[in-house]
Amino acid sequence: MTADGTQATPADYRPRRSVLYMPGANERALEKAKGIAADALILDLEDAVAPSAKESARDRVCAAVADGGYGRRELIIRVNGQDTAWYADDLRAAAKAGPDAVLVPKVGSAAEVHAIEQALVAAGAPERTKIWAMVETPIAMLRALEIAEASPRLTVLIMGTNDLAKELRVEHVPGRAPLLAGLGLALLAARAAGKAIIDGVYNNVKDAEGFAAEAQQGRELGFDGKTLIHPGQVAPCNEAFSPSAAQLTEAAEIVKAWDEATAAGLGVVTVNGRMIENLHVDNARRLLAADAAIAELAATG
Repeated sequence: MTADGTQATPADYRPRRSVLYMPGANERALEKAKGIAADALILDLEDAVAPSAKESARDRVCAAVADGGYGRRELIIRVNGQDTAWYADDLRAAAKAGPDAVLVPKVGSAAEVHAIEQALVAAGAPERTKIWAMVETPIAMLRALEIAEASPRLTVLIMGTNDLAKELRVEHVPGRAPLLAGLGLALLAARAAGKAIIDGVYNNVKDAEGFAAEAQQGRELGFDGKTLIHPGQVAPCNEAFSPSAAQLTEAAEIVKAWDEATAAGLGVVTVNGRMIENLHVDNARRLLAADAAIAELAATG
């Protein structure tokens, strides 16, 4: 279901299962990204770019967005932080390039979201260019709802789990127990505000088993997808965050049984011996809409 209570359709759901960071300073990587099956690409001007290459990377990334060739993949430019010398120029250039979104690191308050929005408007960003906010500090976790509700233009929260772990002085461990409180606060805020939320990165690109476990955990927690640092993580991530065949079969059965019972005026609906309520139907419709949107994205590239 959508925020206004209407039935979800593929158009209401934009797949963000796999959100891959691509280094903005690497022209070859930006070109290669056109053939990677990630749902979204973050063209990075921050962590992946050395200080001496910031300006050239900015020009290269903005040119890549303007030139296109990425199909229906969502394109996001991650600018440098608000406290850096590059931020203002990054934001102005990104606004002119007109990506799907601009991702700002270390957003910590509603006031910062308002300032980002005002700067985008002043720079002439098209209305379709949304704001994505990285939440990666203890204060951001505690203000997550304030941040998520700050503007309709803010559509996605991105977990910055590496920085959050650093700020909390905790270790990266299997299961992420030290981070679960922060992840939960951000998830609650995103859902309360009707925004998408993407899980943080998994650092060991050679640990396929560990990545699969964390992606599964992220899906079970309720994230819409996961940020990635290597193309090899895309396929298992897409699988982890896609409805399974069994889930889709059950969803179709639930919707069919509910529609038939409603048409017949029946008050009780059961599927495979289980009592079905509105919440089960809503979840079933959401899964089917998600599957249709994923199939449409795959078909059109």
